[in-house]
Amino acid sequence: MHVLITGGSGLVGRFIADRISNDGHYLTSLGRQPLDWLDAEFVPWDLSEKSFELPAADVLVHCAFSHVPGKYRGGEGDDPTGFVMRNAEGTVRLLEAAKTAGIAHCVFLSSRAVYSDTGNWVVLTETAETEPDTLYGKVKLVCEQALESLCDDLFKGTALRATGVYGVAPGRTDHKWSALFAQFARGELISPRLGTEVHGKDLADGVALVLDKRQATTAAPFEVYNVSDLLLDRQDLIKLFAAEKGLSGTNVPMRAEGPLGVMEPGKLKALGWSPGGNDRLRKFLEMLT
Repeated sequence: MHVLITGGSGLVGRFIADRISNDGHYLTSLGRQPLDWLDAEFVPWDLSEKSFELPAADVLVHCAFSHVPGKYRGGEGDDPTGFVMRNAEGTVRLLEAAKTAGIAHCVFLSSRAVYSDTGNWVVLTETAETEPDTLYGKVKLVCEQALESLCDDLFKGTALRATGVYGVAPGRTDHKWSALFAQFARGELISPRLGTEVHGKDLADGVALVLDKRQATTAAPFEVYNVSDLLLDRQDLIKLFAAEKGLSGTNVPMRAEGPLGVMEPGKLKALGWSPGGNDRLRKFLEMLT
């Protein structure tokens, strides 16, 4: 297949671009800079562009998102209007261009942030209430709805609602917990936190699965899948890291109280998805220098 990808140079997009390329698909990256570790075609593009045409392709994987570096929730910074214009309006233009170009399938990287803040330990399936309490979540939900409205028998859409993504992305040495682990090693105070996580390679496996399984003409025009693996308390993460690296300290955080909505990825598992769980987390910590 010929696959177009946006956001392929980002920390999350790198995992997906790498998997698509390794699977033998012809890859074209749309963005502000070429992919620096892969031999892929490059087409300059930006979410702010008002008029453009996409090259002919089979699939579009849309990972690009404009935000304050290092932030998703709160990623609008002091420019909420620009945040919406770039991400919501820019995505709508991209999706419309994809349909016009005859692309048959669009995979949109959404987020668990589209779900309501439940305030309890509810299990979040794909049919759970979606009333996001952040601008980030609202924009992701609007993009999902725009994709669904465009879908028909000739243009299929898939939204992957991903949780927090960890791991060292291809071509990078840093990761989402780099600053946290350095903070612990320096003996600094660390705040408690509880979250859901998935390794970037497991997320990329999910993308590969839907690219394969959703090509069937009998598939529904639009589908949503949760992508989540671990319920992880920061206390447990820090203890695992400290044990692996032979560190000791009095600044291990307290256990977070919760509650938290826990995502259920049963739909994706039904396609054959099998994430790495705690074994993959431990292997990730082992390979850190």
